Amino acid sequence: MAQRRMFSKEITTSDTFVDMPMSSQLLYFHLGMEADDEGFIGNAKMLSRAYGANSDDLALLKAKGFIIMFENGVSVVKDWNLNNKIRKDRMKPTIYRSEKSLLNVDIDGSYFIDNQMATISQPDVNQMSAQDRLGKDRLGKDRLGKDRLGKDSKDILSGSDEPDHVPYKEIVDYLNEKTGSKYRSSGSKTKSLIKARANEGFSLDDFKTVIEKKAKEWAGTDMEKYLRPETLFSTKFEGYLNQKQSANPRQSGYGKQKHQGIVPKFLQGKV
Repeated sequence: MAQRRMFSKEITTSDTFVDMPMSSQLLYFHLGMEADDEGFIGNAKMLSRAYGANSDDLALLKAKGFIIMFENGVSVVKDWNLNNKIRKDRMKPTIYRSEKSLLNVDIDGSYFIDNQMATISQPDVNQMSAQDRLGKDRLGKDRLGKDRLGKDSKDILSGSDEPDHVPYKEIVDYLNEKTGSKYRSSGSKTKSLIKARANEGFSLDDFKTVIEKKAKEWAGTDMEKYLRPETLFSTKFEGYLNQKQSANPRQSGYGKQKHQGIVPKFLQGKV
């Protein structure tokens, strides 16, 4: 088993991470240190108590998408593969093979499951108190005011049966329009990814901006196959939203000019 652990600044300096209480941030680092070589932890609740954290901190890490928790108590650091690059000859495979079989890995190396919402068990009394402790930063409420997506949808920790008003169909229809795809807005995996980003405070315009940026950047390239919900709406969403628009090499004209500079004019039809 590898003895060193690393943490990506892309994760630990994100707004989502630094907005959490310090106790939740510290717990993330402790769980990262205690995880096995594939990011799995079998006793996250016990470790949170041992390191002076509480169930609220663990629930918040889960709600914010930094860890995935299974019903049997096993957890995995979602962005483990972004944080750590362990050589195969030094890696000890996880003993939690059944839980690992439920996971997939996206283009950025983050773990995800087909229906992540199903892994969130009913909150207990201690988990419910997390909303009160977070105050204005409480999930699913008024953090970004009336323009926030999902302001009327149920809170991820509340267990409420309130109607879900996140505009899944409008977002997926826009993706299909820009990419010529036929994704369904009713898919559980797609809905869970959109809902997770909505709970982080991203608006409908943010979704459209990310879709438009990546469609322009990746269309006609080898990356075009990643114009899909599990990539665009992953935990990298904020990075995609804030990146400067990259020129598509097949649309910039640079390659064409360079090519024409070495091809005889009679082959270009310019004689």
